[in-house]
Amino acid sequence: MGAIEAANKNIKNILRKMIDNYKDWYEQLPYTLLGYRITARTSTGATPYLLVYGAEAVIPAEVEIPSLRIIQEAELDDAEWIRKRYEELALIDEKRMIVVCHGQLYQQRMARAFNKHARTRVFQVEQLVLKQIFPNQEEYKGKFAPNWQGLYMVRKVLSGGDVLHSLCL
Repeated sequence: MGAIEAANKNIKNILRKMIDNYKDWYEQLPYTLLGYRITARTSTGATPYLLVYGAEAVIPAEVEIPSLRIIQEAELDDAEWIRKRYEELALIDEKRMIVVCHGQLYQQRMARAFNKHARTRVFQVEQLVLKQIFPNQEEYKGKFAPNWQGLYMVRKVLSGGDVLHSLCL
């Protein structure tokens, strides 16, 4: 699943909860989207807002009750503020590279966790096998859809455990 599909799925789940819990959900939508954009992702270790703009967002509560970060920036003169912003923009690429490295490490951890529970199977030529039907296949949906299809004969075992098969009638 791509990153866009995952983001859309998360936003859709948030909206579904809002529709169930709030009568005027459309008034809460901007706050919900802001919350989504400023929440750090486990896979990247950063917020989407940081990745786009190179700095963390100022949330509405920080405007009313200034945080230490806001107070420090308010005390800067214009030239110093511009210099600081320029330095932050120069660091955006570095921050993005750190996020890419974090994402790669996250993927490796997830692969190790998955592979720890995966069983390797060795297939032999002329062995009879069934093919698993995955839930995202359009023609096989629903409660009573089969989990397996066909009866296949292994014709050739390739390196890495992949097999070439043909349908047995």
